[in-house]
Amino acid sequence: MTANPIAETVRSLMPRAKAELTELVAFESVADEAVAPRSECEAAANWVADALRAEEFQDVALLDTPDGSQAVYGILPGPAGAPTVLLYAHYDVQPKLDESAWLTPPFELTERNGRWYGRGAADCKGGVVMHLLALRALKANGGVPVTVKVIVEGSEEQGTGGLERYAEQHPELLASDAIVIGDAGNFRVGLPTVTATLRGMTMIRVRIDTLEGNLHSGQFGGAAPDALAALIRVLDSLRGPDGSTVIDGLPCDKAWEGLQYPEEDFRQDAKVLSGVALPGAGTVADRIWARPAVTVVGIDCHPVAGATPSIPASARAQISLRVPPGQDAVEATKLLFAHIEKHTPWNARVSFEQVGQGQPFQADTSSPAYASMAEAMRIAYPGEEMQTAGMGGSIPLCNTLAELYPESEILLIGLSEPEAQIHAPNESVSPEELERLSVAEAHFLVNYARSKQV
Repeated sequence: MTANPIAETVRSLMPRAKAELTELVAFESVADEAVAPRSECEAAANWVADALRAEEFQDVALLDTPDGSQAVYGILPGPAGAPTVLLYAHYDVQPKLDESAWLTPPFELTERNGRWYGRGAADCKGGVVMHLLALRALKANGGVPVTVKVIVEGSEEQGTGGLERYAEQHPELLASDAIVIGDAGNFRVGLPTVTATLRGMTMIRVRIDTLEGNLHSGQFGGAAPDALAALIRVLDSLRGPDGSTVIDGLPCDKAWEGLQYPEEDFRQDAKVLSGVALPGAGTVADRIWARPAVTVVGIDCHPVAGATPSIPASARAQISLRVPPGQDAVEATKLLFAHIEKHTPWNARVSFEQVGQGQPFQADTSSPAYASMAEAMRIAYPGEEMQTAGMGGSIPLCNTLAELYPESEILLIGLSEPEAQIHAPNESVSPEELERLSVAEAHFLVNYARSKQV
């Protein structure tokens, strides 16, 4: 990294950053009381609020959102006439999943092989620390040249829309000239990237009932309708022979134009077992950025341990459908419901529950903010040019912000590069990426302020 005062300041602050991320990761802030106590999210929210107050933010508040979560807000006034930039992150995290699969405790930040491991280290508690580092570096080198608003969400991973609904009810709160969403990631470590598109998401639960109660498989098997077998047929109908997502009426063949994702790189990043084929058709970029993707994320039925020779009367699954830009998540959900009803065998009873939903997003990459970020990333990543990529994940708030503030310029950066393994056991963050992206964000704020000067 080229020596400059901002970069030198960020580097000097990295031990503090690690200590703070250690504190943040220690909160089991899963926004689902069936998984972790609400007090963990409340403690994480208070930590963020205290950090903003320590940086002299004004109007710091814990906002009670309609889904029961708390978002943390604060504003740091800049020079008169300066533009306003909103910095976003979230403190809630995914569940730890199988704790035995973690090599170190999931809620204890642990350094190993040059990376920091812990749930939320990259997604997105590292994003909170990134924003703090950038602002501290600017304050140590002449001051923050823009007005900064910070919003840190408390239920992003649940997709329940609390902050979106709150922002719609208080549209003046997050109004800004530019918005930096710190919840994306570089295409790979060392390659500076902004994310220009996000797939939307719909999450549903489907339940199939066939009998009043379980039956002896010897006495009734062969004629009694098996709810789990019916569910398996339904789930299988959502993929074609090559593994492509197939939902009646939903286009699933769009191509991605832009940065490509070599299949061998993807296999390594995704840790695909040797010899196992990738499902679907088209390029990897087509499949993960431009097309719908269905995933069965959970099934409720009898576990193998303790199973008895009986025919299941009921079975339930949770299904995630990622919806690419150019498609509507509400319409995609309707088509998914209709497909499942059509493909449910034996006139079995089928019912649905909507769990979460968010629209896809596409940014305007021709805006002045992108030019400011490209220049900043050249400084933070010497010899590299900023790349523009898609992301298969969803950040529903992006669409809400785009609708509320159509003149705002929205950029997505962050720490969730492939090695981070977000949402999986052994999530980690690269401290080098944290350092460089903090430098990039600080320089972006300087560049953006200059671009807005009359």
